[in-house]
Amino acid sequence: MQQKKTFHRHFATPGLNLYWIIIAYIIIGWFYPVVGLIALVCMIGPVMTSIWKGRWWCGNVCPRGNMYDRLLSKYSPHKPIPAFVRTFGFRLFMVFFIFSMFGIQLTLTVPWSEGGMAMWSGIGRVFWTIIVVTTIVGVTLSFIYAPRTWCSFCPMGTISRWVAPKKAPLPKAFTNIHVSSACQMNARSSESHQARLNGRVASGEGKAKCKGCARVCPMQLTPYDSRGQEIGYLDPDCLKCGKCTLTCPSKIMTLKH
Repeated sequence: MQQKKTFHRHFATPGLNLYWIIIAYIIIGWFYPVVGLIALVCMIGPVMTSIWKGRWWCGNVCPRGNMYDRLLSKYSPHKPIPAFVRTFGFRLFMVFFIFSMFGIQLTLTVPWSEGGMAMWSGIGRVFWTIIVVTTIVGVTLSFIYAPRTWCSFCPMGTISRWVAPKKAPLPKAFTNIHVSSACQMNARSSESHQARLNGRVASGEGKAKCKGCARVCPMQLTPYDSRGQEIGYLDPDCLKCGKCTLTCPSKIMTLKH
């Protein structure tokens, strides 16, 4: 009997390895704390771009997300992401918690009175510390559950989700997944279909759920739910990474405006 495969799995795709940026940031920031200020880019960028592109930044630009998808995904057990971390209450708590910790550190550790490089280095150290701590949490969760577990409740990802377009009319720059009505989520395998033709399988038997798009989705979403919908897949946590379109056996999924 063929061994049953884990539903969620690693799926390699073409593209740049950007995870070296987060690794370099952590190493260099240890010696030159002012480098920590670069984190502002990855805090403002995803929220601003999400206004017209959804969580595109998280799936295509974020170095840490790139590390989860391209590096840690190879070794993660790919277990289901806990449902509670996706709830509004938990995500709201994480937003307030992270920003509260950020504010406390800025107030207590930055030498504001000294000004100049000492002050900016202190501010940079706060940013650097937040990134390091959350990266450790994210990496740990990658080896317990799934690579993108942290992204399911990342404060900046949550804010990006809140401001992302969720209904028509959509911005011209908005990109999302479109699934043809020809999608057969409960498609038969060729073997089962042939067996049916030969009369060896009773009606209703031999069906195998495809769900290939959900199998490789980093956020463990279900793009097939939007099959046949002209507006496309509008889940605000969709990262626009395109993995689902590449793995679709029928090639009836597209990533387009």
